[in-house]
Amino acid sequence: MPFPPPFTSSATRSPRPSRRGRRTAALAAVASLVLAVGGCSVDTVAPADARGDAKGEAPRPVDCREARCIALTFDAGPGKDTPELLDILRAKKVPATFFLLGSKHVDRYPDVVRRIAAEGHEVANHTWTHPDLTDIEPHEIREELQRTQDAVERLTGRKPTLMRPPQGRTDETVSEICRELGLSQVLWSVTAKDYATTDSDLIRERTLKGADRDGIILLHDIYDGTVPAVPGIIDELKERGFTFVTVPQLLAPATPEPGEVYRP
Repeated sequence: MPFPPPFTSSATRSPRPSRRGRRTAALAAVASLVLAVGGCSVDTVAPADARGDAKGEAPRPVDCREARCIALTFDAGPGKDTPELLDILRAKKVPATFFLLGSKHVDRYPDVVRRIAAEGHEVANHTWTHPDLTDIEPHEIREELQRTQDAVERLTGRKPTLMRPPQGRTDETVSEICRELGLSQVLWSVTAKDYATTDSDLIRERTLKGADRDGIILLHDIYDGTVPAVPGIIDELKERGFTFVTVPQLLAPATPEPGEVYRP
């Protein structure tokens, strides 16, 4: 399963065929005209902008308005290597955000899901089967998200408030359904493309090259080269003065708004 190419909004790629393509040719033409005239796009909110618009007391234990923060995130797990990753994060006292995949992951590793939550990491939604959400019908989008919401709540007692659209593909329909389900969308600023290599040194190099303040790092805890790269990534970024936070901590004192798309 390939994960994921760079974020693409409906304004920067050709229209996907399924949601529009299953309609009549006339409706498809109208839709294309609307896109062309309206310049339909998905607006994103940077962490600094979210914090700047928020009011409230200084967040604890870290205030990213002052600290040089960065968020480590993992997609499409849990998997067989996630317990080892959790051991690393615990030893190095680093919180992370896990965007969990339902089918063959949440349902296969329920104890690991419970451990992720129990150890203070943010548990988030990455759909049930990893479809391109812009390529399926609204009721299918809702089912993909709701099924994972329900599964995580059964295991942890709490529904996720964050989701990451597979391959970073989102549009206004996805955003509206996320708003209904109480989910904020989270994209990323750097990815090591660890889905395409097992070279841990390369994964580390790519991650460090793109790391910056307010960054959101995208990795996958389901590929063989990724977990071995994590200790070196953490150690180097700490050496550079970064503080690791979860995505909600990165946005604080702002609270993630359902339906919004956050991207550094």
